[in-house]
Amino acid sequence: MAKRVLIAGFKHETNTFSVLKTDLAAYAQRALHRGDELRKVYPGTNTEIAGFLDACTRYGWEAVLSVVADATPSGKLTRECYETIAGEIVADAARAKPIDAVLLNLHGAMVAEHLFDGEGELLARLRANLGPRVVIAATLDLHANVTDQMAREADILLSYRTYPHIDMHAIATEAADLVARTLKGEVKPRTYVARTRAMTGLDEGRTTQPGAMTRGLEMLVPLRAKPGVLAASLNAGFYKADIPEVGPTAVVVGDGDDPKYQAMADRLADYIWETRHERSVAFATAAEAVARAKAFGRAGAPVVIADYADNPGGGGYSDSVGLLKAMIEAGLEGAAMATIVDPAAVETCRKAGVGASLSLSVGGWTDRLFGPPLPVTGTVTHTGDGRFAITGPMMTGMKIDLGPTATLKVGGVEIVLATRRFQNYDLGFFRIAGIEPKERAVLAVKSMQHFRGAYAPIASEIIVVDEGDGVTSHDIRRLPFKNVRRPVYPLDLD
Repeated sequence: MAKRVLIAGFKHETNTFSVLKTDLAAYAQRALHRGDELRKVYPGTNTEIAGFLDACTRYGWEAVLSVVADATPSGKLTRECYETIAGEIVADAARAKPIDAVLLNLHGAMVAEHLFDGEGELLARLRANLGPRVVIAATLDLHANVTDQMAREADILLSYRTYPHIDMHAIATEAADLVARTLKGEVKPRTYVARTRAMTGLDEGRTTQPGAMTRGLEMLVPLRAKPGVLAASLNAGFYKADIPEVGPTAVVVGDGDDPKYQAMADRLADYIWETRHERSVAFATAAEAVARAKAFGRAGAPVVIADYADNPGGGGYSDSVGLLKAMIEAGLEGAAMATIVDPAAVETCRKAGVGASLSLSVGGWTDRLFGPPLPVTGTVTHTGDGRFAITGPMMTGMKIDLGPTATLKVGGVEIVLATRRFQNYDLGFFRIAGIEPKERAVLAVKSMQHFRGAYAPIASEIIVVDEGDGVTSHDIRRLPFKNVRRPVYPLDLD
């Protein structure tokens, strides 16, 4: 008889300092699929759900399809949102009994209005409903804040090993293969976690250049070859979540109950602490970045500037205009930025029509703490529906819907205005706005790191800007933490 395996996903990276609450509408704007919809949306994509579905085919499992929900990082989930989606997953599991295993696509940094640990609570509810014998495996982002409850309730936790995340399908496959071994009775996985006295570390998880994270991942290779070690992960954590268990962690999945696996995780945690000061990226001011881009950017080999402090992928609003202002004032030519989220500005441009010249204000509308809107005068060069399919290495094949868009050219700078927030990690964010990025001299993206997968191959240079004008700034001492464990690095300890 075929094994019955529940497939579900509930992802969110919660920036608890964002004023944008995460509700059901936020999920509907990005991904909220149920049941058989999963077979229409995910096959052939570089995603965890595609990996799970492929595993069911490979092993002859009967896939029980529940909910897959993913929202752009923002503030805390509303109680209604969390309880609705988590409730559906647990109810689907209950109706599907008997089932043999659960494959979950989680993030690991979800916070709700009423819960510090969204994933741990979901895992606990599933475990209480399904009992101790059902195998529960979850994939995680490498920016997960892995809690003790998550490790206690899940048999298997396995995190990405790339940032940008281009191994989603591969990690899901690895998790499913371990579930298969468990269902055959070959192994009895148990998850062990260790954390440090730090909120930040592992070079924030960067894997595109040498650093603490890449060396740590190299340490995992011989560790995973040790007898009884089934999986091992390093998580850089997500320090914009004001919760007690925030921060980097080491996770080891061992075969059975043995203190040696906890000792392995503890040694990895020691490495995290010892390398806490290491950072492989230097930050520039907007003025410095723009001056260098003006001097060295050229069509065919653009200088790419990343707006680190206002990254939608970490909960940023994507409407900070400090970098944009510097680009315009410097008189850059052949430059473009994507995206400034401003639904009102989009509507104004679309009503005016392509070719119209107009004056308006853009950005700065979400939270005036990070600056006012920017008054500009420009020409509308393009309008569109904001829909495209990703062709780059991260989440290849998935469809993006930015909502209605407009391109406004101010001097030599083209501004892609969008209705919905998405981190720019694909060349399509420019192309759907009538801009071929390879033909520009300067490209500015609202992103921290994920953009490198698509943009590094065409860039002559990459510059990261952080002036503190956004909720994803690396300068966390400016944020009013209330719930983190204390003392902790870097708030109290060196």
